Amino acid sequence: MRTAEQALRAKAVALLAADAELAGSVHGVFDGMPPRASLPCVSVGAAEGGDWGTKDRAGCEIRLTVTLHGVGDSLDDRAAARVEAVAAELRGAAEGWTVISAHIVRTRFALAREGRWRRELVVRCRCLAGG
Repeated sequence: MRTAEQALRAKAVALLAADAELAGSVHGVFDGMPPRASLPCVSVGAAEGGDWGTKDRAGCEIRLTVTLHGVGDSLDDRAAARVEAVAAELRGAAEGWTVISAHIVRTRFALAREGRWRRELVVRCRCLAGG
């Protein structure tokens, strides 16, 4: 069985890549940020886990970072809205785990060099073993 962090990352990448509306706004969805991606794109980054079990089931709370990367005026609010909508779809089965809840707990917009920017969403997911 994969760890909950691995299972959640894989599910997030699959859901984001399968979203037709998001695909019309970005050049790709990546597990991690590749060195030569065309912008705008989406990357699924860090997945930090901690204990969140019950008396009779193992579980964990995971904070998953999903980032929309862009440059210049390529900011597309529709793409950001789709990323947020897909985050809510993380609930359900995920390779041996069940995602009980998925909520965006933090967003951050940051400017970088050469006109680049990124919009980060941290999604808190609570998972129980079995699914």
